[in-house]
Amino acid sequence: MAGITRSALVYLLIASPCLYAGDSAVPPAHHVFPSLDGNIVAERVLDGLSEPVAIEFLPDGRALVLQRDRGLITLADFKTGEKTDVSGLPNLLVFSAAGVHDVELHPDFEQNGWIYVTYSEGVESYNTLVLDRFRLEGTRAADIERLFTADAYSEDAYHFAARIQFVDGDVFVSIGDRQHPPKAQENSNHAGTVVRLHDDGSVPQDNPFVVQDGEEPPTARPEIWSYGHRDPQGFYAHPETGELWLHEHGPRGGDELNLVKKGANYGWPIVSYGFQYDGGPVGMGIPWQEGMEIPVWVYVPSIAPSDLVIYEGDAFPSWKGNFLIGAMAGLHLNRLVMRDGEIVAEERLCQRLLGRIRSIAVDSEGLIYLGSDNGEVWRLRPG
Repeated sequence: MAGITRSALVYLLIASPCLYAGDSAVPPAHHVFPSLDGNIVAERVLDGLSEPVAIEFLPDGRALVLQRDRGLITLADFKTGEKTDVSGLPNLLVFSAAGVHDVELHPDFEQNGWIYVTYSEGVESYNTLVLDRFRLEGTRAADIERLFTADAYSEDAYHFAARIQFVDGDVFVSIGDRQHPPKAQENSNHAGTVVRLHDDGSVPQDNPFVVQDGEEPPTARPEIWSYGHRDPQGFYAHPETGELWLHEHGPRGGDELNLVKKGANYGWPIVSYGFQYDGGPVGMGIPWQEGMEIPVWVYVPSIAPSDLVIYEGDAFPSWKGNFLIGAMAGLHLNRLVMRDGEIVAEERLCQRLLGRIRSIAVDSEGLIYLGSDNGEVWRLRPG
């Protein structure tokens, strides 16, 4: 079954195969595909990219597009197709899955101009992820400040996650287990956690593992907000409630959608709905145990989820409050319909048409933009 929740059974609604317009010998500039709410048009608005892992709109309508495996932040105009790489960024590590990971504007960006970015740092045999902020002067990064260096070092270049979200002025960053699963339960490091910081990088004193006066110092790092995560590549604050949601890659099956709670343990690698890549069980081979959170939704088999948006735009009114998730292994846009805290339907859109969906963004009109590993950005509008 494609999804599992704590309730018994949900509906799985999968749209019919995609249609396309254009000569098969030339990549088409637009496609038309069906959905449960009518046809949708996908228009290519940018190409010539590589692994567009994140898209963030600026107030003037242009967007920052991150090219992960080139280590670039690119300033793009989707109306003209023009793009210019931002200069002045620090040297970052680029190889395998290392590179630049996410970008987010400060909630008061129009007053302070701060842009937050995560990327890999170190050498191939010993690397981690960092959080910086900078201001944009033309096409140059200026006033660069280091806010956080994760104690999540690894000799591998995988499971960085490194997504950024703001809630009530504080910045949250998701961090993968760096392919060292036991570290996700240790809390003496940042691997497999979500961390919470003030916007200047300082530690909020009401974080769950901050030492209070008179307490014995714990081994847990004070920046940690939640733990037991594997590779949380999708991260989003609900536009109405401020609740933090993330999804994370399972191993062989068991991708999860989770509501992030203060101090909560999400179980990896003790429990999982998936299996080891060699087919063996994860931990004790059980999906849950006391003291660990139950996922709101699980994908079996995996779809390899990438970016996440909770849609609140006007262009697709019936999608308000829905979760939109890029699927890299599943090669589609995954739509989850939430009702009263439960997922009641899943729709798989644009299957095998745009390639591996790496990033998702929504503009001021509610139009949806998808970054594809084919090196393109596509805009979705009602058909």
